[in-house]
Amino acid sequence: MADGAAATPAEEPRAAPATGARPAYYAASPGGWRDWWTLLHPPYTAWHLSYVVIGAALAPRVSLTPLLATLIAFFLAVGLAAHALDELNGRPLQTGIPAPALVAVTAAGLAGAIALGAAGVARVGWPLVPFMIVGPVLVVAYNAELFGGVIHTDLGFAAAWGAFPVLTAYTAETGRLAVAPVLAAMAALAMSAAQRRLSTPARTLRRRSIRVEGTVSLADGQVTALDQRALLAPLEGALRAMSWGLVLFAASLALARLG
Repeated sequence: MADGAAATPAEEPRAAPATGARPAYYAASPGGWRDWWTLLHPPYTAWHLSYVVIGAALAPRVSLTPLLATLIAFFLAVGLAAHALDELNGRPLQTGIPAPALVAVTAAGLAGAIALGAAGVARVGWPLVPFMIVGPVLVVAYNAELFGGVIHTDLGFAAAWGAFPVLTAYTAETGRLAVAPVLAAMAALAMSAAQRRLSTPARTLRRRSIRVEGTVSLADGQVTALDQRALLAPLEGALRAMSWGLVLFAASLALARLG
């Protein structure tokens, strides 16, 4: 997703967190199953799966089976395949997961998502085909930074992980598009753009900064020291709040439409 490195593993050594910081606020201690937890980017995976629920909930009639299938497909494609490919491309999370395992997870995740997409096409028809094709292309092109990184941008991230899940989920429920999901996709695009604007400087502070120092002088004469923690707090606090808020909002929609 948003954590890919610009260089390939052969070109860039395994990253080391600056000043002893974890590579992400949700990262677990390194080693064993904890590396897999970190790889999933739990709050961000839940965030983007929320867009699936929101898109499906906009359908005139919501069916649980296609909603669950779409959620599983996006978990396989984004939660597993995209993040495994991202970690393979420069080790931004510093996990010890072997490269062959990351390759296997990427392939299995994409294959599972495509299989579920094919099942969806059998249910709602050809309108879902473009989404089934575009989805894997976005995963590989974004996280492997293909085509000169043209998709690996703030707008590319917001479109792939924000707008796309909303439109896909609605189409999986209805077999068509409408104005409402397009507007919701634009809202998801904006939310994901905000996520990117917050997470990018947070990653820079955690993973690339060597030293952070300075002060803020206020008009009343108060002087506040600046360090890595002070700069990270508002960025990651906003990311935490937004991820929880969106998950709870999606859950409320699911309960309202399916209850």
